[in-house]
Amino acid sequence: MQISINQLQELVEKILDSRGFSKPQRDAITQNLITAQVSECHSHGVWRLLELIKNLDKGMLNPTAIPQVTHNKGAVIRVDCQMTAAQYGHQIGLPLLIERAKEFGIALLAVNHCIHFSALWVELEALAKHNLVGLAMTTSHAWVAPHGGTMPLLGTNPFAFAWPRTNPDRPYIFDFATSATARGEIQLHARNQTQLPNDVAIDANGKPTNDPNEALKGAMLAFGGHKGTAISTMIELMAGPLINDLTSQESQQAAKDGAALPYGGEIIIAIDPEIILGTDRQSATQRAEDYLNQFSQADVRLPSERRFDARDRNRQRGTIDLDDTLIDNLKTLIRN
Repeated sequence: MQISINQLQELVEKILDSRGFSKPQRDAITQNLITAQVSECHSHGVWRLLELIKNLDKGMLNPTAIPQVTHNKGAVIRVDCQMTAAQYGHQIGLPLLIERAKEFGIALLAVNHCIHFSALWVELEALAKHNLVGLAMTTSHAWVAPHGGTMPLLGTNPFAFAWPRTNPDRPYIFDFATSATARGEIQLHARNQTQLPNDVAIDANGKPTNDPNEALKGAMLAFGGHKGTAISTMIELMAGPLINDLTSQESQQAAKDGAALPYGGEIIIAIDPEIILGTDRQSATQRAEDYLNQFSQADVRLPSERRFDARDRNRQRGTIDLDDTLIDNLKTLIRN
């Protein structure tokens, strides 16, 4: 069915209000989910509310806590989310990160003790709008087997990068899981009763599987074999011990009653090209722009362009297409 963007936003807000979320946390979650849905990033859109409320019901999400800035000195900022959604921590920490990056040329934001359920590109787009280069990474639950193994030792561990461009609404940005596919994609396959592509998952016996339900019982595979495993391990260390937060294994162990959404940390790094380049900034950034333009001239689509096109199209018409069953499922989350 078609639903207006405003109607969908009102539904999300109604669900969160009925579950006792504070207005600032409600607004942070709603903005994130609607942004993803309008951009047709379905695996990180409003269906994530189903898992979010499960976490809440299992005691793995605090609807009323207020994230606290625990370190705010020099180029390093730390925000303790107090088991709220990561997006609430972004609301508080990103303005400080932007300010420090523009002061020092580079700054780091550690978001601790958060519930992370969404894509990383949303927070990096916010940095790119301020002409900052951004990197972000986070752990998840230990759902992924390293190359050559069958035991889940890694998370899906997404990694994202953003580069500002002439059009501030269309930065060069990529965001991908270091697993062969995103966990949300497997969950959507299970929800829609469709088969997985080859070489993305194994079952509980370590055998390759195309069945999403068997994959959820077994393990996902790292993308790119040993290379993806190495990058994923780096993220475990960067978004875990480096900021004194949980690895994917530890997040899974801390989950009450098998809560699916990860509890841990996120690290975001912002770089200001203007401070690095000085008077060379204009010529250097133009060289970067000329380089990226070659991709479209060669009929190659850059990452995120499909998402930008979808966002422009859906915002212009003011509506989006959404599965009837999903709408019905979301409405059952409203507590009277």
